Parts: sequence; C-alpha cells; structure tokens
Amino acid sequence: MGHFSEVLKVLCILCLMKCVSGIGANWGTQASHPLPPDIVVQMLKDNGFQKVKLFDAEDDIMDALRKSGIQVMVGIPNDLLAGLASSEKTAENWVSTNVSKHVDGGVDIRYVAVGNEPFLQTFNGSYLQTTFPALQNIQAALIKAGLSNQVKVTVPLNADVYESSSGLPSDGDFRSNIHDLMLSIVKFLNDNAAPFTVNIYPFISLYDDPNFPLDYAFFQGAASPVIDGSITYNNVFDANHDTLVAALRKNGFGNLSIIIGEIGWPTDGDMNANLQYARQFNQGFMNHISSNQGTPLRPGPVDAYLFSLIDEDEKSIQPGNFERHWGIFYYDGMPKYQLSLGSTNSTLVGAKGVKYQDKKWCVFKPTASLDDPKVAPSVSYACGNADCTSLGYKTSCGDLDARGNISYAFNSYFQENDQDSRACDFSHLATVTTEDPSTPTCKFIIMIDADSAASWRLRPVEGGSGVAYLGLISFLTLLLVAL
Repeated sequence: MGHFSEVLKVLCILCLMKCVSGIGANWGTQASHPLPPDIVVQMLKDNGFQKVKLFDAEDDIMDALRKSGIQVMVGIPNDLLAGLASSEKTAENWVSTNVSKHVDGGVDIRYVAVGNEPFLQTFNGSYLQTTFPALQNIQAALIKAGLSNQVKVTVPLNADVYESSSGLPSDGDFRSNIHDLMLSIVKFLNDNAAPFTVNIYPFISLYDDPNFPLDYAFFQGAASPVIDGSITYNNVFDANHDTLVAALRKNGFGNLSIIIGEIGWPTDGDMNANLQYARQFNQGFMNHISSNQGTPLRPGPVDAYLFSLIDEDEKSIQPGNFERHWGIFYYDGMPKYQLSLGSTNSTLVGAKGVKYQDKKWCVFKPTASLDDPKVAPSVSYACGNADCTSLGYKTSCGDLDARGNISYAFNSYFQENDQDSRACDFSHLATVTTEDPSTPTCKFIIMIDADSAASWRLRPVEGGSGVAYLGLISFLTLLLVAL
C-alpha cells in the first residue's frame, strides 16, 4: 500500500507539471519585420510552450511547426467567413490546403478557430450571418477529410458575448441581441465535442473605466471583492470566466469545455500599459492556473493561451496605441521582464540567432529648428508609416522632449525601411548617427535584419495610413511630403 501511494504521488506530480507547463501562446505576425518562423518555434520550445494559437495558416509557419511537438490552433480570418459560409466546396478546399496538407506533413493541428471575435459589438453585426454557417461547413469538411476526431472546430469570442444583468457572475447569460445565435453555436460545439473559446481582457476593463479597481484586475486579493451568494470573487478573471459558466449552465450546457483563447496585459501605449503591471498580471495569472484549482464555478485545470508572444508593430491601433505591445517578448524575441511559465525555466528564454541591422539611428538634426514648418508634416508622415505608439502620456518614451519625439519618429521610419539613407532625410531635417539616442526608459530600436526577417514574406507597411514599400515608391512619397 505504501509503495502504491508513493507511485500515486509521483503520478500526481507529473500530471501537475504537465498541466502547469501546458500554457499556450498566441503567435501573431502583423509585424514589419517578423522573426523567422524557425526562430520563433525554437523560442516556443525553449520556454516550454506546448500549444500555439495562430490567426492564419501561413505555409512557412506551419512548416516550421512540423514535428515540433507543439499543438496548433489554426485560425481563419474574418474576411474569409462569407466565402466559407456560402460554399461547402470552398470550406473543403480550405481544409485541404490549410489542415489536411499540414497534418499529413507532421503538424499537430488540434483546433480550427473559425473567425476571430466575429460578434464584437464594434463590428456592427458584420459577421452575424456568416459565422455559424462557416463553422458548420468547416466541420463538415473536417468530417469528409477524416479529421474530425483529431481536429475540433471552435470560434474565439470576445467576452462581450455574455453579460450579467446584476453584475454578479451567477446571473450570467448570453447577450440579448445574439442570444439565439449563441445557443445554436453552443449546441453545435457541444454536439461535436468541441470547446467554447473566449478571450478575457481585464486590461480593457481598466482602459474603458479609469475608476475600475486596479487590485481587482490582478490576482492578489481585492479591497472590495464581489460577493455572489456564498462565493467571493477577488479578481476579475474568475468573475468574468464564471459569468460564462453561468450562461452555459443556464442554457443547459454546463459541461461544455472552455478554452481561454487570449489573456494578457500590454506593456506600452497607455498609462496602465507598462512592464510592471504586465508582469504582475501575467505572473499572477500563471500562479493562479498553476494551482489547478480553476474558478469557483469550474474547478480544475484552465486551458489558456497567453496574448501574446511577440509585439506586432503593424497591428491596427484603432482600439488604442497599446495594441502593438501585448507581447511577453519584444519585436526581436527578447524577454520584456522575468516571468515564470511554470515549466523548468524560472524565467523567459529569448530568441536565438536573431540578426540586426547596423548600429545606426536617424535623428532630428541638432542644427534644425523646431519652428521649421516642415517638422509637423514630416513627423506626421513618419508616424503614419511606422510606429510611434511608444510616444505619449506616461508611455515608455513619455520622458522625451520635443526634439526627442521628432527623433523617435524619424528613427522608427528609418528602421522600418531597413536603414535606407533616403528614409532619413525629411526635407533635410534628419541625419544618421552612430550614437545611440536611447534614454533609460525609451529604446530607440534597431530593426531586425531584412534578409532574415523578410526572406519568407513580402513586407508591406500596413496600418490604415497607406501602404509604403521600400524603394522608389516610398522615396517618391517622401519627396512629395517634403515639397
């Protein structure tokens, strides 16, 4: 009996280790100079990530994941939903190209994420008619391909698809204007042994409401907890999660499995987006789920994907400047702060083999005048075609003076255009220097070497303010601004 109990204890420890180290990561690629996929996959492995969630099915990324031992959730962008909803053949072709081919090649695909937060209220109903039919057609295509037992369908949804009339988790139900649609989707997921995927963002609660209690966003107790009957909620994650559990229970699906598709905290672009808060939240979350206690209404291990792995300098900033700074790693795969993921590593392991451009920066000329009428349009152009989201009130570069702000904008554009000398002119207001203009809090970046970063993908500069390509087009555009 004693020997049996020792064996049981060891098995429990091994199970705990597996559960703890099973945290996933969201790998987005909306970056001007994305890290090569093989470097990212090695970084995932070095940090003990066993799962990764993708927003598309790029061949080079899937190839890098082949036989890596990493489980994959592959995404379908929202703009494909209409075509998939209207044609079973389109869905079959998508599965053949983006799932079957890669499974046959050794990629461990476990889920297909149909859309990304398609019922977000800011989308104004754009995907209400197409999401469920697309989900059904993808499931039918997986069945036809003989993959439905291995690969499950799901729809990553924002937490705004459910609500509570009283503010208490126990009163949770699905949003009234999509209630019937949500029940149809939930029943379909349940019938196909597929999970409900939800993205939970306590940071957004704080961003939307400056009076939101900061301690309630973290996992260290709250001065004013939420009392729901016999349950006390000390953090917003548990309360939000259990509002969903209550909604599922209320509608007869209390046992449906739940995946946290995205959860995290940004590090820049807003007064509450900083390294200290991000580390506090992410470490608090990791410690919370490492206990395997779950939440009051759903005890047990939590299946989650951190958002996100790496910063993306081309993400839309319509929701806020923080959107480009969700990574636990910087753009070059270097760790932002110490974070224990519960694996054998006590802190994050950075990317290996990253190549950088030369150590030179583009800055505002010391002899140039702040009163020059060409300064404002030049800065506007630089920020519109590069990334200036680290500038602003209480951001990492908020300590810069006017000349520093201009230099930061110029350098961002210069680096994004691979240090081309033509990208450091701005009507003769700028000059190249080999002296690092960074401050203790504000990093003037040197971009990843173009040969290593862009060798696997054409590198457009996106983001709502036009498209600029390195070379003649961007040079001519720059000249037009200068005139």
